[in-house]
Parts: sequence; structure tokens; C-alpha cells
Amino acid sequence: MSFWRLYYHIVWATKNREPLITEDVEQQLFAYLVYKSSELGNYVYAINGWFDHVHLVISVPPRLPIADVVKNLKGASSHNLNHAGGFDGTFAWQRGYGVLSFGERQKADAIQYVESQKRHHGEGTTNAWLEHISDQDEGPMDKGIQPHDCPPYVREPALEYPHLGEPLF
Repeated sequence: MSFWRLYYHIVWATKNREPLITEDVEQQLFAYLVYKSSELGNYVYAINGWFDHVHLVISVPPRLPIADVVKNLKGASSHNLNHAGGFDGTFAWQRGYGVLSFGERQKADAIQYVESQKRHHGEGTTNAWLEHISDQDEGPMDKGIQPHDCPPYVREPALEYPHLGEPLF
């Protein structure tokens, strides 16, 4: 049996940040997201949001890529809202999402932040890192060690196409 503790704070928004998540929609949406998460083998510790976005504190087994989890949750939840009733119109999620990982020590703080979403938005006390909005896929500002920065004894020699004399990658 494998041991794992992989915690994530995931955020994603409605298409064009439309205020589609009303009180009625929220009940159906959150219940479905917890159900679908469980079906995938995830554990949801907190779920909440605002009229135009959702926050989850979730634990994902290492066999599941986080991108696949989010893709499944977003796709299945919008399909459920559009086809199971309870939503008048077309519900859609915006492209992309935000995800931050954290450890066991930060879990209680992450849960508290998500559970307090409505208060944070009402009082203007949201965390800018967790409410970040962007049209682009962004990674860390620091790109880490780049291949050209590695000492020669660490790098493999570049392979070339025999007939072109160019590197493969």
C-alpha cells in the first residue's frame, strides 16, 4: 500500500466571470463536485466560492494528474448543470484554473480560507494569490535551473538528425 499526502487548493471561474453561481446553483454544483471528486478517488476537505468562481481544498492520489482532475470536475459539473436541470441557460467554465499545493500543516488554514469565501469577498479581505485572474497559463516566476545552466558532466550530448545536422530537441 502506498503512503501519500497531496493537498491542493484549486480555483476556477465561470466563463467571462459571469455571476452564474446563485444560491440555488451553488447547492447543486457543490454537491455534484463533491460527488464527482469522490468518484475519482479524491478527498474534498472544503468547497465554497463566490458568484463567479469556485474554491476547493482537495487531496488527489498520485495516480491522477491534477490537470485531469480539474478537467473532469469542470466538464462533468457544467454538463450536470446544463442537463440535469436546475440551471436556466448555458452554464460554462472559463478556460484554465489556479492550483497551489500545500502541506499537512497548512491544511487547516486552507480549509478556513475556503469556508470563509463569502465573508472574504464581502469584506474585501481576499488573498490576492488565491484570487489571481489571468488569461494566460502561468507558472512560477522563477524558471528554476535551465538545461544550458547545467555543468557539461550532467548534460547528455545533443543528438542530431543525421541528414540535417540539427539537434533533435
